[in-house]
Amino acid sequence: MSFSVIIPARFASTRLPGKPLADIAGKSMIQRVWEQASLSDAERVIIATDHQGVADCAKGFGAEVCMTRADHESGTDRLAEVVGKLAFADSDIVVNVQGDEPLMPPAVINQVAKNLQLASQASCATASERICDAERFFDANAVKVVADAQGLALYFSRAPMPWHRGLLNDLSSDRQQSLALVEKALAEQPAFKHIGIYAYRVALLNAFVTWPLCALESIEKLEQLRILHQGHRIHVAEACEAVPGGIDTQADLDKLRKQLESAGSA
Repeated sequence: MSFSVIIPARFASTRLPGKPLADIAGKSMIQRVWEQASLSDAERVIIATDHQGVADCAKGFGAEVCMTRADHESGTDRLAEVVGKLAFADSDIVVNVQGDEPLMPPAVINQVAKNLQLASQASCATASERICDAERFFDANAVKVVADAQGLALYFSRAPMPWHRGLLNDLSSDRQQSLALVEKALAEQPAFKHIGIYAYRVALLNAFVTWPLCALESIEKLEQLRILHQGHRIHVAEACEAVPGGIDTQADLDKLRKQLESAGSA
């Protein structure tokens, strides 16, 4: 299996500016992401950034760096610039590992790359995890995904889905009673949260940047809906290992620092 990893590392994050360079137990966040990706089977791990400070830091620990424009609207657009600059072939597979996922398991990186290689009808592949609690089922920040029998995504949404009509139409004003009904429904028919790691065929990346936003993407604020809208398929499978959340806020960063410091002390 041959694939590359590209790590988009934007410096000007809205909620946590400069986070690629944030120190986490003696290493920058971007170094920790790169180290995890380097433990995968990827032939090449590339950091894509628009910031010279991030580039200098990455080169300092031995990473390959590709400088990109600062005006990209998404990490997917940044990946497309990289594969163009580095002359990747249309048939090549690249995995997008987010620059704020310092605990991404290498096995999951390998999994999405292998699943895309095997799913010839799909243009990209991603991962999911089961939703077991009612609070997360209704959380709009937890993107839900449903797939067909071949593991090809039917839809992604911030709304709770699938909706168990037989149980959930009986929700009442009693919060605890309603949450209990939801968890009963989830036990009968699992729901799945999308995990934001993707393997792409380079041909899809090259096409993606030419497509306009579609209506559903604009409403849900989910760029993967642009891919489905254009008739391409996305393979999705339950992650082979638990995937810790990314670092979006100062609270997330502080929590991870304490976690790693405690692990180091132990």
